[in-house]
Amino acid sequence: MTPDSCFIRVGSSIQNMPYDIINNRVDKKIRNSLRKIVSPKQDLTFSQLKIYYEEKGYKINSNFLKQLELYTDDGKYNYNAYLLADNNTISIRFGKYEGTNAVNLIENEDFGNCSIVKATKNILNKLEIENRIYTKIEYPERKEIKMYDFVAVREAVVNAIVHNDWSNEYSPKFEMFSDRLVISSNGGIQSSTTKEEFLEGYSLPKNKELMKVFNDLDLVEQMGTGIIRILQSYDKSSFEFFPNFIRVTFPFNKNEFDIKKHIAKNNNKNSLTETENSIIKLIEDSPRINQETIARLLDVNVRTVQRNIKNLIDKGLIERIGSNKTGQWAIKK
Repeated sequence: MTPDSCFIRVGSSIQNMPYDIINNRVDKKIRNSLRKIVSPKQDLTFSQLKIYYEEKGYKINSNFLKQLELYTDDGKYNYNAYLLADNNTISIRFGKYEGTNAVNLIENEDFGNCSIVKATKNILNKLEIENRIYTKIEYPERKEIKMYDFVAVREAVVNAIVHNDWSNEYSPKFEMFSDRLVISSNGGIQSSTTKEEFLEGYSLPKNKELMKVFNDLDLVEQMGTGIIRILQSYDKSSFEFFPNFIRVTFPFNKNEFDIKKHIAKNNNKNSLTETENSIIKLIEDSPRINQETIARLLDVNVRTVQRNIKNLIDKGLIERIGSNKTGQWAIKK
């Protein structure tokens, strides 16, 4: 469905059909069509889905699947049923790259081939694990911050899956780079919705049956608050709109916490000498300890202590807060 393969007659000539006309016609043709598309498999089971519903207090009866509109008009399982079934061939991939571009792939996991609800939970669990905490010493307190706002990321993950255009069988993508997390979903915004309306939280669900299931399981709200929650932590430039997909980018919180320095500090800790390790332990136990006391406790001269403390400062592992007389040492996490 591109201008290269779609045409329109204008007078006596044939011209390539613009994307906006293509999207408008496709929307009208396949709106809510997942309910009408026959599942590629009919031997489907739904034990995972039933467990999720029972955990939320729902009673499962013989009309369960019919109430979720998982059948076509002629009684066959539809594509929604295929997405929600225990087994399918829907791939939900997470890729992690070493740098800032998609060259050196260091991790590639597929969380799909199962109920799309389970796949969503698996992706969310993975991104929660990846969301590291960085610590910054700000005397007399220490400040902690995560790589990204998980509430916003959670909304973007669920939106990408629920509003994805599954009719073309392309899945959302979840990619992590050294400086950002990128979530892409297929289909773009509906032709009846403007970008401004979308960013204000006004949009119609592409897959209302999936929306109902995710709403029942408290994975999504139907009031369009997901976009608003994302914009509470990130600005509108995080969203990029293309004719065939939407991309949301979450830059890592590196303004206050440099990830490379954090990694370097961990490497430095692994290469400490016995004397340097001993000094750090003494400082942890008594931040106001002076160099003379350290020298006496370690049975070394003061010059040796001074040299090792300088090494620890250069490695970014300790710092002096206040004056030499009244201040104290702090371990930089």
